[in-house]
Amino acid sequence: MMKTNSDNIKYSKRRILPAALITAAVLLVLDQWTKAMAAEKLKGGAFVLIPGVFELRYTENHGAAFSMLENQYVLLVVLTAAILAVIVYFEITLPCDRASAHLRILAAVLAAGALGNLIDRVRFHYVRDFLYFRLIDFPIFNVADICVTVSAVLIVIRILITDSPKENGEQ
Repeated sequence: MMKTNSDNIKYSKRRILPAALITAAVLLVLDQWTKAMAAEKLKGGAFVLIPGVFELRYTENHGAAFSMLENQYVLLVVLTAAILAVIVYFEITLPCDRASAHLRILAAVLAAGALGNLIDRVRFHYVRDFLYFRLIDFPIFNVADICVTVSAVLIVIRILITDSPKENGEQ
């Protein structure tokens, strides 16, 4: 028997939305826990995992990515809240079907990262960072930053693939 569109929607609402919420919750808890551990264990020192390559080093970032907008607390809180509002709107308006399941999960990961850093900004007026790639002297970051970056890149790739001329039947 062939599934109707309403069956497809029921399937997605029943499985995808809880999966997205659970994913976001797990990542948010992981982010906050790792930041708390870093603040407790790493202040005043670093823990080298791979000499010359990767270490755990605690720092307090008063800006956004790469310390942009440093000390712009209100602006960063408002921007993050606006991004979260857009994600909620996206989740509400996106069709609940199998085709959009990946985007729903990626949006939840993005929201978890944004919310993780927002919690830090509201509680401390800075974001706790602790992951450092010494080999390339990459700015110190955290789990929330990974969630935001990876999900944003994958969302863009997914949109580009979905909207490609080949998939739409165009030449």
